[in-house]
Amino acid sequence: MRLAEIPGQEKAKQILRHALQSGKVSHAYLFHGPGGTGRLQTALAFAQALFCTAGGDDACGECLECRKFEHGNQPDLHRIAPDGNSIKLGQIDDLQREMSYRTADPSRRKVYIMEKAESMTPPASNSLLKFLEEPVSPTVAILLATHAGAVLPTIASRTQPVPFLPYSPKEMLEQLAQEGYPAAHVRAAVHLASGLDGCRAVIEQIGFAEIRNVVIQLGKESTSRFTAGMVTVQQRLIKADLGSSSQLLLSLLVLWFRDMIHYQAGRSEQMVFIDQLDWISQHAYTKPAAYWVSCMEHAMEAAGKIKANVAPQLAIEQLLVRLQEG
Repeated sequence: MRLAEIPGQEKAKQILRHALQSGKVSHAYLFHGPGGTGRLQTALAFAQALFCTAGGDDACGECLECRKFEHGNQPDLHRIAPDGNSIKLGQIDDLQREMSYRTADPSRRKVYIMEKAESMTPPASNSLLKFLEEPVSPTVAILLATHAGAVLPTIASRTQPVPFLPYSPKEMLEQLAQEGYPAAHVRAAVHLASGLDGCRAVIEQIGFAEIRNVVIQLGKESTSRFTAGMVTVQQRLIKADLGSSSQLLLSLLVLWFRDMIHYQAGRSEQMVFIDQLDWISQHAYTKPAAYWVSCMEHAMEAAGKIKANVAPQLAIEQLLVRLQEG
């Protein structure tokens, strides 16, 4: 993936493109931002551009170095990830050893990408600090962390910060739609997960489409057809072995009730279940907004009970009773 193909993150890409275009590439960068904002993908795209022989502010994707990179055959790229829960001193020692090996071209740049840099143990951090100050060869370090303050201040002060901002729901909707995911599923996912990777994981999980369909049926039955709602829980949730997805179901049910409020407020463009607009338009005004808010609260309470080890079937059946009571 080239920098041009990274969705959003214009500020981060501007910093990196300027460095490539001007030739003023820092010896170390700190990509900081929450998960799901494309830090790793951007680090890989930047690394490819650093190896590219065509010049410019992005990888060409055609030169020998780019082809080697895309096929995983770039020997001067090194990646470090936590060994268990942390990055340990031995990993930094191994990195320094790899970086010390001479190449045919002593001016050739080497690059390493460190994921979850905030997980370094104190000895690892101290060793990396010395390595940043005294690299043994032309080196570019790319450290990935959740925020700039998550790594040692002495390390952060020796890096060029590159901020990554959370994607807005609109940006994620557009990107995921371009990738071919069903629009109805995307509208739900962007409210259930943070970042593009999280949204993809939600959409692709087994049973997501079925759970969404169950939520639509329950949403229609829960406030006026109590017996039918109970049957739906028994047949479509419990017998179909979807009980393990009860938290997802309840999260979607909250969004269903919120759609009623969106419709009442004239914000139909913000609705999640937009494919159910006809039904919602006929039923949203049958109850006041305060009622739909209470439905959302009851669904969230049911989710809390399940987290506290109440059986999912019992918690959802209790929820249906409370929805009937108002």
